[in-house]
Amino acid sequence: MKVDVLLGLQWGDEGKGKVVDVLTPNYDVVARFQGGPNAGHTLEFEGQKYVLRSIPSGIFQGDKINIIGNGVVLDPALFKAEALALEASGHDLKKRLHISKKAHLILPTHRFLDAAYERLKGDAKVGTTGKGIGPTYTDKISRNGLRVGDILCDFEAKYAKAKARHEQILKSLDFSYDLSQVEREWMEGIEYLKEFPLVDSEHEVNRILSEGKTILAEGAQGTMLDVDFGSYPFVTSSNTICAGACTGLGVAPKRIGEVYGIFKAYCTRVGSGPFPTELNNEIGAKIRELGHEFGAVTGRERRCGWIDLVALKYAVMINGVTQLIMMKSDVLDSFETIKACVAYEVGGKEIDYFPYEVDDSIKPIYAELPGWRCGMTKMTSEDEFPEEFNNYLSFLEDELGVPIKIVSVGPDREQTITRYTD
Repeated sequence: MKVDVLLGLQWGDEGKGKVVDVLTPNYDVVARFQGGPNAGHTLEFEGQKYVLRSIPSGIFQGDKINIIGNGVVLDPALFKAEALALEASGHDLKKRLHISKKAHLILPTHRFLDAAYERLKGDAKVGTTGKGIGPTYTDKISRNGLRVGDILCDFEAKYAKAKARHEQILKSLDFSYDLSQVEREWMEGIEYLKEFPLVDSEHEVNRILSEGKTILAEGAQGTMLDVDFGSYPFVTSSNTICAGACTGLGVAPKRIGEVYGIFKAYCTRVGSGPFPTELNNEIGAKIRELGHEFGAVTGRERRCGWIDLVALKYAVMINGVTQLIMMKSDVLDSFETIKACVAYEVGGKEIDYFPYEVDDSIKPIYAELPGWRCGMTKMTSEDEFPEEFNNYLSFLEDELGVPIKIVSVGPDREQTITRYTD
């Protein structure tokens, strides 16, 4: 068997949580392969709304096993709060959620380092969520990190050493902080982690595949935030692309099967960084209002704009996307004209590829299509789609060279339409 991968193709917030929830019945296992509690996946069903930060989005479907892979960074305090909230709503996690021993721990001091480093950058700040993600991945790469498996052996000494190193850095940065309450909650989270199966996830994942079972790998953030291929330096600290599933779960490239690429019918971004199609006008504000574009974790307003097919084609290419899933189609229901960026103007020249240098000087070149001007939230079949919407889908498929197999017309899991056209 192979691992199917589901990931975002834009700057995050594409709706991955909902789609994982919808697809989970087709799989035996759902595994998260990168990112941390900076990534909020929102799911709505049966009149309830849930926001997951570290726990895979397949946790709500039956008795499926969910795995937090080695590529994830985990904050024990935030994990405990998230898990207890789910347990309080009737979802038993203790037997169904497995955590990789090789996943790195976000320490309390990582959060303060995150804030200190952002302060140093001044106007050039990246706009992190302040959850300590970047410093944790920095420690991982510099071979100074603590992992989940470390809590099982001589942990106090390991933690004290890492803490002392961080405090020395914070002192040199003249950054004041109060560690007492944060550290107490964090230690309580460490004890809570011990109640879950802590596993050698790479062995577990490959054993599951050898038994003929199916796995869906769930990504966080989006392709354009990938540390190597995104709009650097305004990116996250991990590999959000399909290749990240291999390193984040311990899966060989030949084991990758379908690659589901998720995108919105428009485009959004949170925090700093280039955004060629951003709309700083009433249209952008309207999209934000209709799409409820506020961060699931941070509550920050998302920057909104028309769909960027130059960036999207780039994302399709480097991920090897085999199927596309379009989210929030209904947000554009009331627009008379829909625009799509098909090229960039850079230095007076037109280009149709995503360049090395992406900054505010890039001007989007748009194609315009007529809007469908009707409500789609109650539609249950593609047979109900208006002609203008079908034309929009065909236009996107022609540009991207990949079929759009699933269309979302609302936030609930039931508002998801599978298309059967080839």
